Amino acid sequence: MGHLLVTGGAGFIGANFVHHVLEHTDHTVTVLDKLTYAGNRENLTTADPARCDLVVGDVADAGVVGDLVPAADAVVHFAAESHNDNSLRDPEPFLRTNVVGTYTLLEAARRHGTRFHHVSTDEVFGDLALEDPQRFTAETPYRPSSPYSATKAASDHLVRAWARSFGLEVTLSNCSNNYGPYQHVEKFIPRQITNVLTGRRPKLYGAGANVRDWIHVADHSAAVLRILESGRPGRTYLIGADGEADNLTVLRAILRLLGQPEDAFDHVTDRPGHDRRYAIDGSRTREELGWEPRYTDFTVGLADTIAWYTEHRDWWEPVKAATEASYGRTGQ
Repeated sequence: MGHLLVTGGAGFIGANFVHHVLEHTDHTVTVLDKLTYAGNRENLTTADPARCDLVVGDVADAGVVGDLVPAADAVVHFAAESHNDNSLRDPEPFLRTNVVGTYTLLEAARRHGTRFHHVSTDEVFGDLALEDPQRFTAETPYRPSSPYSATKAASDHLVRAWARSFGLEVTLSNCSNNYGPYQHVEKFIPRQITNVLTGRRPKLYGAGANVRDWIHVADHSAAVLRILESGRPGRTYLIGADGEADNLTVLRAILRLLGQPEDAFDHVTDRPGHDRRYAIDGSRTREELGWEPRYTDFTVGLADTIAWYTEHRDWWEPVKAATEASYGRTGQ
């Protein structure tokens, strides 16, 4: 495959994918990242500069994208505005990055005949009832709930339309909730870990009954690379590790692993339109591509994640106070 253009490669999932590619292949990588609050140059400091370079720019900027795509053998599109709470406060950046940005990349890929892999989320499918035995598949109808998930759904539709209308070689993946190193402290798991580490009480939306299907970001990275190497053009692959757990259970596990009482947290106002349950059926990805998650024990992955945040306080402490102040203004 040679050279990859990885959008959003200085963000949480994108940076982990870049490190995975550099460790497990001979590919070179150009990262295109706007370096918003969710992107961090420090996420790539250990990457070999001979094989990985960072271009600071916007995926919605046709000039920047047009300069980078011709040199790439494949585009791997992680870049997205992704925080539901932020999308409820101001949807516009989500439309620009997730919709216009994807369109801009697709047009550049179409002009140059460049292979395109689009990274999406299970949130495009909406939610499932807590007692529903079903799980999301590639054939599940879209029913997004928030401005974030609606814009990701729109980007998925654009990718499929460019494949059908213009013959662009594409693959798509929809992944469940990621956790692991480099995740911004606004997100649920790192927020609770860093709350404990800074002497704050963790926060739980509502009763904490909402169920998420958790996957370690290292397993997500391995799956995306496998799709790039072996995925069938036009196919959608769902990536999940059978890691369903409700938020209360996850929070109690974090507290237990950090040596805290399991009730040492505060309930806060629930998010509007909070999805009830996500659940991924990743059998196609496993059966067709032979991919299997390494972190099959969620507690092990969670312990590794806690260790990373404990050892990398200099990475997250500069933004922790501002993040909590933002949550505090909304009673969360």
